[in-house]
Amino acid sequence: LIFVDEGHKGSGGEAWRKFRDALGETGFTFEYSATFGQALTAARNDRLTAEYGKTIIFDYSYRYFHGDGYGKDFRILNLREETTEDKTEILLLGNLLSFYEQQRVFEERTDELRPYNLEKPLWVFVGSSVNAVYSENRQKRSDVLTVARFLHHLLENKRGWAVKAIRKILAGKSGLVTPDGQDIFAEKFTWLRDTGLDADYVYRDILSKVLHAPTGGGLHLCDMRGHPGELGLRASGAQEYFGLIYIGDTSAFKKLVEADDAGIVLEEDAITDSLFAGINDPATTINILIGAKKFMEGWNSWRVSSMGLLNIGRSEGSEIIQLFGRGVRLRGKHLSLKRSSALDGEHPKYIGLLETLNIFAVRANYMSQFREYLEKEGVETEGYIELPLFIRPNMSFLKKGLVVPRVPETCDFATEENIHLEPDPAVSVRVDMSLKVQTLESRPTGMTSVDVRAGREQTIPEESLELVDWEKAYLDLLEYKERRGLNNLVIQPDVPRRILSHTEPSRLYHLIAEESVVRPRSFAGIVLLQEAAVNILRKYVDAFYRQRRERWDSRHMVYKTLDTQDANLAFNAQSVKEGYAGRYVVSIQRSKKALISEVEGLLNNIEELYEKETRELPRLHFDRHLYQPLLIEQGENIKMSPPGLNESERQFVQELKEFWAAEKAGMLANAEVFLLRNLSRGAGIGFFEERGFYPDFILWIKDEGNQHIVFLEPHGMLHAEAYVHDEKARLHETLPDLADEIAKRSRRKKVSLDSYVISATPFDDLRKKYDDGTWDRGRFSTVHILFMERTDQYDYLRTIFEGQLTKACT
Repeated sequence: LIFVDEGHKGSGGEAWRKFRDALGETGFTFEYSATFGQALTAARNDRLTAEYGKTIIFDYSYRYFHGDGYGKDFRILNLREETTEDKTEILLLGNLLSFYEQQRVFEERTDELRPYNLEKPLWVFVGSSVNAVYSENRQKRSDVLTVARFLHHLLENKRGWAVKAIRKILAGKSGLVTPDGQDIFAEKFTWLRDTGLDADYVYRDILSKVLHAPTGGGLHLCDMRGHPGELGLRASGAQEYFGLIYIGDTSAFKKLVEADDAGIVLEEDAITDSLFAGINDPATTINILIGAKKFMEGWNSWRVSSMGLLNIGRSEGSEIIQLFGRGVRLRGKHLSLKRSSALDGEHPKYIGLLETLNIFAVRANYMSQFREYLEKEGVETEGYIELPLFIRPNMSFLKKGLVVPRVPETCDFATEENIHLEPDPAVSVRVDMSLKVQTLESRPTGMTSVDVRAGREQTIPEESLELVDWEKAYLDLLEYKERRGLNNLVIQPDVPRRILSHTEPSRLYHLIAEESVVRPRSFAGIVLLQEAAVNILRKYVDAFYRQRRERWDSRHMVYKTLDTQDANLAFNAQSVKEGYAGRYVVSIQRSKKALISEVEGLLNNIEELYEKETRELPRLHFDRHLYQPLLIEQGENIKMSPPGLNESERQFVQELKEFWAAEKAGMLANAEVFLLRNLSRGAGIGFFEERGFYPDFILWIKDEGNQHIVFLEPHGMLHAEAYVHDEKARLHETLPDLADEIAKRSRRKKVSLDSYVISATPFDDLRKKYDDGTWDRGRFSTVHILFMERTDQYDYLRTIFEGQLTKACT
C-alpha cells in the first residue's frame, strides 16, 4: 500500500507515473492532494484526466472545506483595474491598517483568545517569482521593490502623507473603488472605528508596534551574512528587525535597490541569527515576510493573517491554491481546525478579525488570476453582504409567567469551584480498542450485514501497570486538561495510577481489547498498553469533570421568568430596534444581486415578513412560537446566524402547527401551548454542559395552574449509541428530580420538566440498528424516543401532549 502526499505534483510527468505504476503493480496506490483539479487543467492531458476522473473516491476541495467551517474566512479586495504607484501605496497602507488592527486585537485580548490557539499575526507577501523585473517609466522595477519603497515612504512620512492617507482610508474616501463604485475600505476597520483612535495616533502606533521605529526614519535593508537568501528590514536607528525578505537571488535584488532613487540604505549583518528560522517563535520581532515559491509548499506557519500577492501568472493554478492554503489554516478551539463562527456558543469580541485572511495584490492583474482560480473551485470570491433581520417577540406571551431553568449569570463554575481529580466509583468509562470488521453475507432473505469484533472486555493486571510510563501519562493528562480548557481541575501526580488501580467496589473503566494489549509481549505491545492507559485516563477526566459540573449546575439552577433579555430571544442583540428583541444576521453572496434585492424588499415589508410565509426568505409562521419569524436553512446562497431550521426541525414545527390547529378546540381546549427555539451553547438552555447537549425546542403546556416544560430534540438517530450509553435520550430520567430541586430552590410549585427525542430516522430503519435490534415502538415510547409518524394508530405529538396533560405537578 503506497500513500502519495501532494499527488498532483508529479501527475503530469510520464517518468513519475512510470515509477508509481511499477511500485504499485502488485498493491494499491492512494494519492491525495488539494489541487488535482488545477494540476490536470495545467497538464491538458485527456488520458490523464480520464484516469484520475475514474479513480477519485472523495472530493473535499476548498469550497467544501470552508463550507464545513474549517479554516479562516477570507476577504479579497475587489480591485480589478491597474493603479498608479500612488494608488498602490494607498492599497498597501489600507492593508497595513488591517494587519495593525489584527495585531492590536491579538495583543489586547491574549487571555481571551488563548483557548482558540491563535498565533501572533504575520503579514506575508508571496509569489511564484518575486525577483521578476518589469519596466515602469523606463525604469526596472520588481514587486518586492514596490513593497520596499512603500515601507521606506511610510517610515519617512514626508509632508505627513501617511497620516493624511490613513485619515482618508478610515473615512471611506481612499479613492480606490470596486466596480460598483463603493470604496474598497468602506466596510472595514470595525475595531479601529469602535475605539475612535485618530489618524495621528494610529500612525505613531504603527511605527512603534509594527515597524519598531517610534521616531520613524527611513528603511535599511541588511544582508544577513551566513544566512543565504535573507535580507532583514529595519528602520533607521532601530535595533530590532521588523521584516524579512527571503528570496533566492539577493544580489540581483540589491542591484535593483542600488539603481533605484528611493533612498533605501543597504547594510550587512554578520552577527544576527537566521530571521526565517525563528519566525514562528512567539518572541520574534518579525511582522512582515516577503518571499517566493518556497512559501507555497513545505512551509508551515499558523501566523499568516494578511497576504499580498506578487507575480501571479496564468500557469500557476495549483500553486495559487497551495499559496492560499498557507493563509487559511487555523488550529481552532480545542484543535478543532474550525473558526469560531462555525462553533457553538459565545466567543470573544473581534475574534473574527483574527480568523479572517485579508488578500490583496500589488498589481491588479495578479488578483484577477487569483480570483479566477478560486471561482473555478466554486469559492465565492466577492464575499457576503450581511443584512440584519430583527425578531419580533410576542409580548402578550411573555406576560404569561413562563419560566426556564437557568444557572444565574452571577454564578461561574470555572471560577467558583476548584475540583481535584480522584478515583470515584460513581464515574465509569468505556474504551473500545478492538478491531471491528463489517461483512456482508448472502442469505435466502437477502444481503445481511454482520459486525465482527476482535477483542473482549479486559482489565489491566497489576504486573502490566508496572510497565506504564506514569510520568509520561501524567504529563499527557496535564496537556489534555489545558487543551480542553479545564482550568479549575487539579491533577496530582499519583492520581493516574490510582484511577487505573482502583478495584473496590468495582473498576472505573471497561476496556474492550485483545489480551495482547493488556499483557504485552514486546516493546510494540508496551506502546499499545501505554495508549490504552492514556485513552482510559482522558475519558475518565472528561467523565469526572462532567459529573462535577452537572452536580454544580443542579445545585445552582433556578427558575427564571422568561423575558426579552433571555439569551434565546436576545441573540445578536447589538443595536436592536425598539419593540424587537434579538436579530438574525442574514448573509447573501454579493454576486446574487437579484436575490439581495428581493430579500431587502422583504425586510422592508413588515406585514409579509412577520405574518406570512414567502419564497424570498423561506420561513415558518407558527403563531404559538414566542417570536417571528422562524427562518429555514437555505444552503450556500444564503447563510444565517443563528442557523435556520434544518429539515427535521422544520417538519416538527410544521406538524406541531397542524396539530395545534386541529386540537386547540379539542384535547387542548383548556390548555395554553407555547414554543421556543432553543439555541446552542452560549445562549440556549443546555444539559451535560461539557458535552454540549442543547435540545432544539422548548415546549410549554399550561393547564389548571400547572406549567409543563418539555425539551424536544428532533434529529436522525441512525448512528445513535445504545440507550444505556445515550445521555441525550436518557435526559428524561433525571429531569423529574432536577425539577423538584429547582422548585425548592426557587420556591415555585406546579412546574414539571420532561424531554423527548423525536427520531427523524424511520422506525423500520432504526430498529435494525438500535441496541440489540429487538425494540418495538412501545419500548421506544417508554424511554421517550418517538418517531415522526402521525397516523390513527401512532401520533407522536398526541403521545407528548397526553403524557403531559395527565401528569400531576408537585
